[in-house]
Amino acid sequence: MEMLGNRRLGVTQQQAWEALNDPETLKKCIPGCDKFELTGDNQYSVALAVKIGPVSAKFSGKVALSDIVAPDGYKLSFEGQGGVAGFAKGSSSVTLRPLDGAAEAAPAPAGCELDYTVQAQVGGKIAQLGQRLIDGAAKSTADDFFKRFEAEMQSRYGPPPAAAPEAAEPPAEKAGVMSGLMKKIGLGKKDDKDASAAPGDASS
Repeated sequence: MEMLGNRRLGVTQQQAWEALNDPETLKKCIPGCDKFELTGDNQYSVALAVKIGPVSAKFSGKVALSDIVAPDGYKLSFEGQGGVAGFAKGSSSVTLRPLDGAAEAAPAPAGCELDYTVQAQVGGKIAQLGQRLIDGAAKSTADDFFKRFEAEMQSRYGPPPAAAPEAAEPPAEKAGVMSGLMKKIGLGKKDDKDASAAPGDASS
């Protein structure tokens, strides 16, 4: 199974990086996760409940981080055993970058983008369910994770700072549209005509 995606987050690159390296935040945001504990240098012990179609299982395993370049990204490898349900193992890469043009809109970056890739192999009962069902469950899990992650970031840091400037933009746009309409109607030029016609009227 391969999956890749891109998400826009309403927090700074540094804030997202800190959250993605915090076991408590990850435990809260990963669907079905009951344990995400640091066991050594960039090594974590993980336990989570998984349901794919008719198969439900409790997986326990480990996650290891590598190629860590703060605050830009890392790679991680994972493996887990789910008893009779089977096993899962694979790798993922996560990359963070500030939003383009965010610095121009405000002194602090208004958000960042997260790119991720996942490559995984599954075996046992889960593997017999078929690729479409497995891919669908993986996508649903990723969507659920990012919903929880964004909610957690908003409760921690408040709404994205980009929200305020965006709200102030429409009136300025409206003014531009109005002045454009006035010129089209000829209201802007009428004053010029009157001004140039006035001396002629007075002399005749």
